[in-house]
Amino acid sequence: MLKQAERGCLVIADITGYTGLMAGSELEHAQDALRDLIQAVVGQLRPQFRLAKLEGDAAFVYTVADRIDGQHLMDTLEAAYFAFRRRLDAIGRATTCDCNACLLLPALNLKIIGHHGAFVRERVFGTEELGGTDVIVVHRLLKNGVAERLGMDGYLLLTDACVAAGDLDPQALGMVQHREEAEGVGEIAGWVHDLAAAWAREQAQRRVRITDRQTAARLDLDLPVAPTTAWHYATAPEQRLRWQAGVIGFEQGLAAGRRGVGSVNHCVHGEGATLEEILDWRPFDYWTLRSTVPHAGAFVSSQEFAATADGTHLTIRFQRPASAAERAVMEQMGPMLLDLYRQSLDGLVRVITADLAAGAVPGAPSAPEALTA
Repeated sequence: MLKQAERGCLVIADITGYTGLMAGSELEHAQDALRDLIQAVVGQLRPQFRLAKLEGDAAFVYTVADRIDGQHLMDTLEAAYFAFRRRLDAIGRATTCDCNACLLLPALNLKIIGHHGAFVRERVFGTEELGGTDVIVVHRLLKNGVAERLGMDGYLLLTDACVAAGDLDPQALGMVQHREEAEGVGEIAGWVHDLAAAWAREQAQRRVRITDRQTAARLDLDLPVAPTTAWHYATAPEQRLRWQAGVIGFEQGLAAGRRGVGSVNHCVHGEGATLEEILDWRPFDYWTLRSTVPHAGAFVSSQEFAATADGTHLTIRFQRPASAAERAVMEQMGPMLLDLYRQSLDGLVRVITADLAAGAVPGAPSAPEALTA
């Protein structure tokens, strides 16, 4: 029986410079570093993506979906790059070894290729394999002229098909148009995002996170999904409409084409609308926003996502008002707002529980794959 073709997002995260590292280096140290780095990258890509195969210094992952949340995709792929850079820095700080492999580690970088298309999954000698023209396309794009033509070492290359499936605006995102001529495939058009520059912005960006000392009220909740999935439910407009109490409409404002710092959202409640300004955005750790509620003033809250053995622990902290006038308003309106939040969190649990039962959770975890490199 012929296998039925599926559609989805195909991604390869490839460590660049590893071949040069291997040449003349201590094999054991080079392999240990590679294993650490690959684990950091794949760990960040799951559970939205499933590991198809480790290919030497690269990881090939995929997800099955006709359409994808482009905003969540960008957050996930950037987070994978950030995890790579953090792990690379941590290895460098922790080692006292002066072998060639350890000395050359800082020269490594990561490129990520993303494509959307059709593929077939089948079992070959007990191992799942993906096949099809689009699988060839994403692999062909590993050899490209981005570094030479655009001067980027750490970058994300998304094909036009992937951009369209994610409903992204590459020009608003500041991406650079790029074309490649791939052997046996022809011309492939896409867009390039500078991940090294995104990492620099991440490092420089001011953190706005409510501490225990700044907290006036706090809510806690356990969710039966991984932090990346919990983040999607908590931040994606189409998901918030399903569980947020009293919300009948949601207008998302993007900042430079992205959901993140500077974005301004309107949550419509009947005749009124709550204005949300995102002050800090750290997928999939926490986000902080200032909410301006009609007749209740403004308040700042942080939502934190911590991985647990069974899923995610969500903590919402509400900042203590600074002025006497703000404190007076919050003393009057606070109980009502907290009750709305509790109703919303109850709704969030119901939605996730129902989706799990129906097998409809985006990026639902699969059985963990063994990572060997």
